[in-house]
Amino acid sequence: MGEAISDAAVVAVLRPFVRAARPVLAGLRDADPFGLRARAAPEADADRALHDRLLDALAAAKVPGTSRWASMDVEERCRWWVFRVGRVTTIAAAVPGLGGALARSLPVSSTVGAAGQGLLLVAIAGEHGVTDENEVIALLGHILFERDLAPRTADAKADAAADARADELTGDLRDDDGRSTARKVTTAVWRMGRALYAVEDELDKRPHGRFYHEAVGLLPGVGVVGKYFGEWSGLKRASKKAHRWLVACV
Repeated sequence: MGEAISDAAVVAVLRPFVRAARPVLAGLRDADPFGLRARAAPEADADRALHDRLLDALAAAKVPGTSRWASMDVEERCRWWVFRVGRVTTIAAAVPGLGGALARSLPVSSTVGAAGQGLLLVAIAGEHGVTDENEVIALLGHILFERDLAPRTADAKADAAADARADELTGDLRDDDGRSTARKVTTAVWRMGRALYAVEDELDKRPHGRFYHEAVGLLPGVGVVGKYFGEWSGLKRASKKAHRWLVACV
């Protein structure tokens, strides 16, 4: 067994992770390229232009940036993030080639699962109005590593190092048209998973699936199904724990 990992070392890993998570989530949460957020509820009118009717339909969907999203409560938005993050991490796990060399050198379940739960927790904190970096780090420490962290504001040197590391993890998320692409986002998830893998001995403490997910995960042929459903269950459990922590502590 290796030397125990200090709280300071965990904070040093989580700080750039949180900073890298924000641009990944911000584009999904805040983007409003078609002005959907300002659109009123659609009216039945056959004479309306087709593009207007399409935009009205989009505005009624449960997607960040729409009027329907603006009317959702915190619990509904957090549930949306479980599904959204779950889809992204499933893609990252199902198509390891998206992670390049990283996917060949790191275990899929623990790496992508940890990154997915970390992204979800940052998103849930934002929906609860918690944006202070140290508070978000404390949340991740509690849920992912079962630690009661008390991080302090980073000094100038540590702050610059965290920014540089966050830039490495995030990379270039957008194409030439300024839109995020699935490949770039999932590659960023792999890099963020690698960052958490720096505290490998702590990763088993994060929320996991039920015992039967693990049992199925050991079977040849169908094991991958058990692992996926196990990670999905872990995401939902992480969401519930985060809600309880935020309500109690914030």
